[in-house]
Amino acid sequence: MSFSRRHFLQTISAAAATTAFHPPVPAIKPPRLKPGDTVALVGPAAPAFSHETVQITVESLQALGFKTVVAKHVFDRYGYLAGTDADRAADLNAMFADSGVNAIMAMHGGWGCARLLPLLDYNLIRRNPKVLVGYSDITALLLGIYAQTGLITMHGPVGAVTWNPFTVNYLRQTLMDGQAVLMDNPHDKGDLLAQTKDRITTLHPGKARGRLLGGNLTVLSHLMGTKYLPDWKGSILFLEDIGEDVYRMDRMITQLRLAGVLDEISGFVFGKCTDCDPGKGYGSLTMEDVFRDHIVPLRKPAYSGAMIGHITHKFTVPVGIEAEMDADTGTIRLLEPAVR
Repeated sequence: MSFSRRHFLQTISAAAATTAFHPPVPAIKPPRLKPGDTVALVGPAAPAFSHETVQITVESLQALGFKTVVAKHVFDRYGYLAGTDADRAADLNAMFADSGVNAIMAMHGGWGCARLLPLLDYNLIRRNPKVLVGYSDITALLLGIYAQTGLITMHGPVGAVTWNPFTVNYLRQTLMDGQAVLMDNPHDKGDLLAQTKDRITTLHPGKARGRLLGGNLTVLSHLMGTKYLPDWKGSILFLEDIGEDVYRMDRMITQLRLAGVLDEISGFVFGKCTDCDPGKGYGSLTMEDVFRDHIVPLRKPAYSGAMIGHITHKFTVPVGIEAEMDADTGTIRLLEPAVR
């Protein structure tokens, strides 16, 4: 390798090291939600292609006692995006600026949130903290806004989810009641001798404490090396994904390991990887193999199977809040309320 090529690679590596991790900023908790508050529905990624789905979301939020407002560009269409980057970012900035809006919820995931990160007004967001909730591609906003402002964001339902009692109860307890919630999977065996659904698997026993950080693995891994990820030191990393071949999951978790993220964390929680089975063909690893290769050797508390992901029954997980995880019982306990 020539000197110039070696010098170039060393420079790139040093730049990545200086931009990938940032010291924790002081946490800002959003005000808790109460009946009569207004929830804004935004489309930071995919467009809302069904007026009926939006109406069902509006009626569901009204049933919880909230008023709603639909952002200007939710039904816009620019290919697979809900309008241009500038318009989608303008909706987000406008909803943070609007004193009549108390919470912001994404209607859909999809792709496109990372494109908005350079366009957001972080000083505005810092001055007007409010609940921001979503999952999947919304991970880019949850982590980026937390890293830039310290605002506690919420990895939870988008508007188009199934509004079932499990999901609603965790949302209410976390965002309205202000409880230091215990996140515990269902334990219903039905008429079977052993539980088959929503099981947890202990990868390495023990308890760990730290700030809850994470979200969708694909989105998170594609933000590596940017200023839109927080410092991972001492954190509890939670991950989920959907529709990825196992080798892709292996590749992305390998990236986190090579980037030093897995060395920094205090504990690891994996939710669900929906439709991520090995499939047909020769030689595929399983997700169990991937965890055995990358997570178990860390010898840090770790478990999989949490109700986090592209599933109908889901936790609301505050990004940036101190928590304790128990890999033996498969639980996460907030050590403080996520809202004020």
